[in-house]
Amino acid sequence: MNRFAPSWRGLAPAQAIVLGFGSALAVGTLLLWLPISAAPGNRTSIVDALFTATSALCVTGLVTLDTATHWSGFGLAVILALIQLGGLGIMVFAALVGIVLARKVSVRARMNAVAETRAVGQPSIKRIAGGIFLTSVAIEAACAAILFVRFLVAYDYGPGRAAWSAVFHAVSAFNNAGFALYSDSMMGFASDGWILLPLCAAIIVGGIGFPVLRQLRRELRTPLHWTMNTRIVLIVTAALLVVSTLAITTMEWSNPDTLGSEGYGTRILGGFFHAVQTRTAGFNSVDIGQMHDETWLVMDILMFIGGGPAGTAGGIKVTTFAVLFFILWTELRGGLAVNIFGKRLARGVHRQAISVVLLALAAVTGVTLAILAMTDFDLDTVLFEAVSAFGTVGLSTGITADLPDAAQLLLVALMFMGRLGPLTLGSALALRERRVAYELPKERPAIG
Repeated sequence: MNRFAPSWRGLAPAQAIVLGFGSALAVGTLLLWLPISAAPGNRTSIVDALFTATSALCVTGLVTLDTATHWSGFGLAVILALIQLGGLGIMVFAALVGIVLARKVSVRARMNAVAETRAVGQPSIKRIAGGIFLTSVAIEAACAAILFVRFLVAYDYGPGRAAWSAVFHAVSAFNNAGFALYSDSMMGFASDGWILLPLCAAIIVGGIGFPVLRQLRRELRTPLHWTMNTRIVLIVTAALLVVSTLAITTMEWSNPDTLGSEGYGTRILGGFFHAVQTRTAGFNSVDIGQMHDETWLVMDILMFIGGGPAGTAGGIKVTTFAVLFFILWTELRGGLAVNIFGKRLARGVHRQAISVVLLALAAVTGVTLAILAMTDFDLDTVLFEAVSAFGTVGLSTGITADLPDAAQLLLVALMFMGRLGPLTLGSALALRERRVAYELPKERPAIG
């Protein structure tokens, strides 16, 4: 064994995640910077290469260059590999965090960490990684098969082009990346449910998280055995999809620049499609830049919440959102303990959820203010871009490519933070939890 090789065993989970993703990001940036990655006649700056590599690895989808025209076949293959690596990597690392938590904390906390946050049972990381890989490939293959037939039959694609388009978009969808091979994303398929709905299905499945998929595969017919994590993810995901579909469809129903010029069926399909995209996917079938300001605000909130833990989605996660909701509900009712689905929530989880949300708000606000100071863009568009970057969504009002390099680098940092921040912060807070032999006297400050 090389004595100069890095010792991964001595790293904390958060350090391993950051180091692993940082190394992959460096390699991806260098590959995309190579002339072979660009189409003939195009040149890629180091900032554009870094931005694209970060967006692909963090499965975001924001771009400073036209994916359809700027990159060569080699460049697109690098982007696809980064997307797959980013999606699989975060799920495997999340599973690793769950195992480490289960081994390092108390027996009661160990049971909660395994049962409620990451995995059912305590299988080895090798078995979990294998299960994640096989599950991902199976879902991507199913989505790609449907897209392949549709491209082949309805759009007269040749077999090679149909297969490449199907695989690229299936991988991009399941990993919630939002990269598309078309300059207008999915606007050319705005009325085609055979294209949009399989993409939505892959996005939703990837976004709910591997622990939920694993438990559903084993205990689909016994919902009473589902963990708190599984119940929260499924219920909140369904509720947000319904609410967001109604909100976006209603707000854009009469907007002639988005859904208003389409038939009723296409409007409903478009509203649902964009409700799914705000779960951190990033495709669009209408021009996001032409949406109403109030629609942007709704989408800001949805992008900030994101999807399920240990999945391919970003954001603060639906479980964090649900914890905050139940804390608020308990306070309004005058309760002493936060109870969810017949179980009491550990007080440490309260602090972790609040910490994640406050730090996320600070990051988004800080980057938004900095970009506003650098540019002449208005608050609505800059905030949308910042939230999209943090939530690893990829939806854009169209200003990304026009931002100065310094602003783009801030979005790079926000994408990296948004992808790794909630997981690394949550695991760090959980592992730092310790008992003390004494308590200081209580005193209550004035609130409100």
